[in-house]
Amino acid sequence: MAPNDSAETNGEATGTVVGRRKAARYIVPLAVAGVAAATIGLVPALADSGDPELPDITAQKLIEKIAASDEEQLSGTVKVSTDLGIPSLGGLAGSFAQGAGAGPGSDGSSASPDTKLMELASGTHTLRVAVDGEERQRLSILGEGSEYSLVHNGDDVWGYDSESNEVYHAQAEGKKARAGGKGGEHKAAPGTPKQFADEALAAAGDTTSVTVGGTAQVAGRDAYKLVIKPKQSGSTIGSITVAVDASTGVPLKFTLAPSSGGKAAVDAGFTKVDFAKPDASSFSFTPPKGAKVTEADEVQAEAEKKGAEQKGAAEKGAAGKALEDLGALEDFKGANVIGEGWNAVAQIEIPGGAGLPTQGSEGMPAQAEQFLDALGDKVTGDFGSGTLFKTRLVNALLTDDGKVYVGAVTKDALVKAADTAK
Repeated sequence: MAPNDSAETNGEATGTVVGRRKAARYIVPLAVAGVAAATIGLVPALADSGDPELPDITAQKLIEKIAASDEEQLSGTVKVSTDLGIPSLGGLAGSFAQGAGAGPGSDGSSASPDTKLMELASGTHTLRVAVDGEERQRLSILGEGSEYSLVHNGDDVWGYDSESNEVYHAQAEGKKARAGGKGGEHKAAPGTPKQFADEALAAAGDTTSVTVGGTAQVAGRDAYKLVIKPKQSGSTIGSITVAVDASTGVPLKFTLAPSSGGKAAVDAGFTKVDFAKPDASSFSFTPPKGAKVTEADEVQAEAEKKGAEQKGAAEKGAAGKALEDLGALEDFKGANVIGEGWNAVAQIEIPGGAGLPTQGSEGMPAQAEQFLDALGDKVTGDFGSGTLFKTRLVNALLTDDGKVYVGAVTKDALVKAADTAK
């Protein structure tokens, strides 16, 4: 039996926990979608089994329970099921990596975390995870006859693809900071569904309803269901449900349902979980004999060298200027936020006012062209004309004069935001 559906139990959570960081609440849709699309970490499509009887709890108390959870050790099996309404990104990720040349996370190495984890943005995947505090984590993606492992152990982060026998090695955040380097470039291995919950709850504010939606049993453990919904219309996100372990306060499952209906866009949860300390051997890694090892520092140095060469070429003529403009696509002038909460839309200006590259543009992989063509629709409005790229969660409008509008909002809401900015 679920907790009583009373105003106290299911009332909207208020107070310091939900209200904090209100200045950042416009990032709710982007933060959630970003996590879902790029670092899906741990997501099982395990159905709830049972409706256990648990003491009544308010949403505020449940959020505080999550925040107070001190469980730093666990291991388990997770299944990732993601349906963002986009084609598989596995091959596309590799094409972008090869086309981009050397660069952190985009060096063409099949063991690069940025390249491999992008595959989790579509389809269903089985993972194994082990966590022992902030210094040691391991995430393994199980394939058919192969395995990809991402291991963080102290000062080192290792990525290993057994299929290609390639290794990617980087310094962990802490070591970078201690050495005076650029900390934060290589984050530790993804954690648990708690990361999803933290992102959503940290940005919850006046435009968000947070309630308790009953109970569930996940991975054999009793849990409360925390339901997060936008109060506004126009968002592509219908609701977020977090199954919270009744005993430890650890999020066990994360489900993101689109407002358009249908199956969940992201369904994340443990199928097996153990809160005992994982064996130390889980976090030890030595490159196998004969494996190709890519060092992140060397990749970064090569990328900086190429950047300097492009800058020099740009100063010599029109051809060089074209290269400079292409390289500048990653260096946006900044984003202006239109609207608030779940309906927030980021407006970004591309340097040089470059619109969508035309078909057959030099340097654009064929798979990238197919990907863009599959998603893009021509739209017009007071802003002018442009191309709308749609997923089940995030929509983006690229205008012909080089502006980008992106948000977890419907097509009409996105066009309206572009018209308003115009």
